[in-house]
Amino acid sequence: MNASELQKLLDWLIDGGRSATSPKSFMADTCERMVAAGLPLWRVGVFVRTLHPEIYGRSFIWKPGAEVQIGTVDYKVLDSPDFHNSPIIIVFQQGQEVRARADDPQSARFPIVEELRAEGVTDYIALPLYFTDGTIHASSWTTKQSGGFTDEQLAALRGLNTPLSRVIEIINWRRMAANLLDTYVGNRAGERILGGQIRRGHTETMNAAIWLSDLRGFTSLSDRVPAETVVDILNNYFDCQVAAIKKHGGEVLKYMGDGLLAVFPIDEYVGDEQQVCSHALEAAHESRASVANLNYPIGDAVERFRFGLALHVGRILYGNIGGGNRLDFTCIGPAVNLAARLEKIASQLGRTVVASEGFAGICREGWSDLGEFPVAGFSRTARVYGLVDEKSAA
Repeated sequence: MNASELQKLLDWLIDGGRSATSPKSFMADTCERMVAAGLPLWRVGVFVRTLHPEIYGRSFIWKPGAEVQIGTVDYKVLDSPDFHNSPIIIVFQQGQEVRARADDPQSARFPIVEELRAEGVTDYIALPLYFTDGTIHASSWTTKQSGGFTDEQLAALRGLNTPLSRVIEIINWRRMAANLLDTYVGNRAGERILGGQIRRGHTETMNAAIWLSDLRGFTSLSDRVPAETVVDILNNYFDCQVAAIKKHGGEVLKYMGDGLLAVFPIDEYVGDEQQVCSHALEAAHESRASVANLNYPIGDAVERFRFGLALHVGRILYGNIGGGNRLDFTCIGPAVNLAARLEKIASQLGRTVVASEGFAGICREGWSDLGEFPVAGFSRTARVYGLVDEKSAA
């Protein structure tokens, strides 16, 4: 063991590993510094549970001379036999280290250790990573060294584990904050909030295609079925739209009961409004088909659903709005208000998808002129367009 290199590594970790610019580079730098200090590492894994509605945890795997592999697992892993027969679950649940030497018959109970032994691994140890909030995460260390890790090498790994845990916790919290913001306010808004745009009045303007949709008959539905069923229906209904919106470059800003507000940002310097509006229209077609295929068993009947969607394009004010220390990152402006009014007109006409004159003027194909309509709160009437392949259900 090289005591000098080991101390340099320890100092680097205590300083936060600041020369590493990403989680991947931090993992690679840490392992390479360990090898330079005399630790004969082969495969190193870090396993961190996260706070995410779909992802249970993330893994970082390092091997000498290879790029760090980052993976994610969803909550289905909790039902996986491989996970329940892994040393990692013991670390997670009991906070105990697990040692599995290749020459120990007891190690055969861990499939992962058997797989590694086939690669020539002679020793495996999983260590708990204790975070300051009390949660337990895990790391695993393997070697191909004849006879496995020495006592001195194991002591070095255990000694480095605490400062390593602190840095991994910081990295994890940063990512968790980004994930939570992405989940609750959207990617674009999340980036701005993390970038420091957190004060009331911090706003900017941008051009965007605006999407505002609403589930038809939601009030009646809420009165007929249990609240838990309503929530499940809403989740399925929003799934029909969100996947299409994200696929085509849009961002969901807000859920308002059964309503959904999304934007498709337009880069005014590139001049891509025609492409952006085309993408929004493609998402509308896909969402319309998905909602039409959505059915939900309620008692002896099967409920089918309809929704209304208004598409508009215009300039919006985007940023922090609210009172005191309770803010909302959202968009407002006449363009958003008009989209909301158009959605109500869609309901009156029994239409699924309608568009403003501005939107239909950019995406010219596939629209029929439905006429001019008075718009509440606006001094002028608005010309409304509907999809030619759709008849009024009124």
